[in-house]
Amino acid sequence: MSTSTIPEGVGQGAAPAPTGGPDADPRERLVAVRSEVAKAIVGQDAAVTGLVIAVLAGGHVVLEGVPGVAKTLLVRSLAQTLAVDTRRVQFTPDLMPGDVTGSLIYDARSAEFSLREGPVFTNLLLADEINRTPPKTQAALLEAMEERQVSIDGTPRPLPDPFMVVATQNPVEYEGTYPLPEAQLDRFLLKLVLPLPERNQEIEVLSRHATGFDPRDLGGAGLSAVAGPADLAAAREQVRTVGASAEVLGYIVDLVRATRTSPSVALGVSPRGATALLASARAWAWLSGRGYVTPDDVKALALPTLRHRIQLRAEAEMEGVTTESVVNGVLRSVPVPR
Repeated sequence: MSTSTIPEGVGQGAAPAPTGGPDADPRERLVAVRSEVAKAIVGQDAAVTGLVIAVLAGGHVVLEGVPGVAKTLLVRSLAQTLAVDTRRVQFTPDLMPGDVTGSLIYDARSAEFSLREGPVFTNLLLADEINRTPPKTQAALLEAMEERQVSIDGTPRPLPDPFMVVATQNPVEYEGTYPLPEAQLDRFLLKLVLPLPERNQEIEVLSRHATGFDPRDLGGAGLSAVAGPADLAAAREQVRTVGASAEVLGYIVDLVRATRTSPSVALGVSPRGATALLASARAWAWLSGRGYVTPDDVKALALPTLRHRIQLRAEAEMEGVTTESVVNGVLRSVPVPR
């Protein structure tokens, strides 16, 4: 399995085609999101599907890719097709926690404090280059990601529903960065790697720009909302009904436990990682039109769900071991239930 994909076949006809009509059920509408986003994004089908899976599972996503592979455009396109509010924060070394969460402002006319909401009060928050801001500001998102609320001056304030953080990282430039701590990485459901496009895909990108495509005007590019918050809420309720047998649950636990005993690993996948793998597998099973999770669903989502939750030993890194190779090794070694 490629390190840049979700399951084999995702975005390539694995799920039935949507009818697209006004009476389409939630699954058809969520499947339609993938083809709609493809009007603006070329060659990132797996990443698009991964984002849809995260939306359905109520999780957050790390997008990793070199500059210029359409990470920001992907998030904006997803928000437009889902008809949800989105805001972008450029994370920099001088960004303060209050710049993300908001703060209380004193109004001299009313002699009262009023809340100035920060950009975190949105449905889809794009945390651009999240590893370029110090840990103090990174930590401002911890409560928001886990509790779906932020505490300002000791008062918890709920965030909109749905709420999702999509954080981007550059995999090749580490000067002046602050790696995310394990506690925060563990709060991301998926880590999706965006590859450089293939030659024919890059020609398609240039052809679109040559014929007037403007990434700043998604409406003009023909991108429209094919689902809404009500569809998403109904879809999430249906995802919660997707079943998993005792054998599948045991398989997930065995995979997670195997990462903890790998000789190359200093810190294996936590129990939260096991629940994340179950959640992402259930969402993919639902998108595929099934009411139950199969071992293949688990295997398909294991890499994007687990790779960012593993900390390697220093000597293993020096020998060229990667978290992807650890996950793939675990998938080969743990018996698959029949």
